[in-house]
Amino acid sequence: MSKNEMAKKGLYIGTGMGLVLFVLVGLLPGLFIGGMAGLKIGESLFGAVTAGATMPRVIVAFSMIAGLLMSAVVFIIGSGVLGWTLGFIADAVKAGKVAIPETVEKNG
Repeated sequence: MSKNEMAKKGLYIGTGMGLVLFVLVGLLPGLFIGGMAGLKIGESLFGAVTAGATMPRVIVAFSMIAGLLMSAVVFIIGSGVLGWTLGFIADAVKAGKVAIPETVEKNG
């Protein structure tokens, strides 16, 4: 076995789970929150948004993309780092670098 093999497997598993969670849970809320932020920014810059205005629509589109990317970062990279950390800890325990404390029973 190569060094940090469990850490690599944990990274791949965590990233895959993060991608699935992002698609199921984070995609629409990221778009909605980014869109609402864009609407607020466009409203504060241009006043009431009219039907034919192009710049407020561009601001909303860019903020929706930013909300989507932030949601992706939180889910995918966050769970990938968590998976790598758990794999790294499993490697350290398996190699004997970290001692797991055992419970000691006291006789009454």
